[in-house]
Amino acid sequence: MESAIPLIILAVLLVAVALSAIRIVPQARAYNIERFGRYIRTLDPGLNFIIPGVDRVNSKFDLREQVFSSRPQPVITEDNLVVNIDTVLYYQVTQPRAAAYEVANYIQAIDQLTVTTLRNVIGSMDLEKTLTSREEINTRLRGVLDETTGKWGIRINRVEIKAIDPPPTIKEAMEKQMRADRDKRAAILHAEGERQSRILKAEGARQQAILEAQGDQQAAILRADGEAKAIERVFQAVHSNNADAKVLAYKYLETLPSLAEGEGNTFWVIPGELTEAVKNVSHAFAGDAARSVPSTTKEQGGEGESGPAQITGPDPAQSSDAAQAAQEAAQAAEQAVADARDDVRRAGARMGSPPESDDEG
Repeated sequence: MESAIPLIILAVLLVAVALSAIRIVPQARAYNIERFGRYIRTLDPGLNFIIPGVDRVNSKFDLREQVFSSRPQPVITEDNLVVNIDTVLYYQVTQPRAAAYEVANYIQAIDQLTVTTLRNVIGSMDLEKTLTSREEINTRLRGVLDETTGKWGIRINRVEIKAIDPPPTIKEAMEKQMRADRDKRAAILHAEGERQSRILKAEGARQQAILEAQGDQQAAILRADGEAKAIERVFQAVHSNNADAKVLAYKYLETLPSLAEGEGNTFWVIPGELTEAVKNVSHAFAGDAARSVPSTTKEQGGEGESGPAQITGPDPAQSSDAAQAAQEAAQAAEQAVADARDDVRRAGARMGSPPESDDEG
């Protein structure tokens, strides 16, 4: 039993040495191995063996992409304004040996290099350009950092400006400027709306005036066509019925009073043809009465045709009736003339000018 104790101790020592010789590296990890203080190799992910007591793991690196957010750094712009800029870096370790032996602390080195490069870039820009040129700043920062960190075994994948904070007084001035710009745009938009509204109203009024004018034109054309057709029909009726002088003279006297009713007439001249028209009407009525009375008769004797002809006078009753009818016709014609003259005088008086008479009688 006592002889078995050393064997157990030896077995335990062998197991411990075997376990210390085994190194299991996780995925996306890298271990740097040193032998007696000197770099030997880098262990890949998986199962690896080292010499216990001789080899040791010096540093472990995560090969995945890392994020580093720096604290806000004060930077002076070209127009002497201090702004605080906060950056975010996305980097990845590509060479574990260089990251362990080329730089003591690559995180601190990247941070200081970022601040220095940022001050150089921002120092050549004014505040307005700094606020509107984030993409340009990111590109320039990434180019400088990539060139420097390449020998450290670090690859800068992306650089982003997280925040640019100008001084409070500058913020207030910028807010006032933005408010003024917005008020200006609002006033411009309101003015444009008013302008478009007035233009549309003017266009509507123009179209309305055009349509009304076209309607008046069509109505005037239709009225003129109606009057022309009416005149043509009257003209055809007169000529087809072969109206005599009595009808024309009577229509002339009937139409004469209506000539003085125009609004634009200031004075009227009684035409000289009025007396002639009255004479025609009087002669017409007198002629009708005269034709109704016989003028001569021929008496034949009982003894033969050799007796002399005798002129017999008209019947006193018939002659008296015809004369009275002719006298009444003449009086009616004279009364029509007087009424026409009175109508003309009244029309002239309404228009403010007395009528002028050109009557031959």
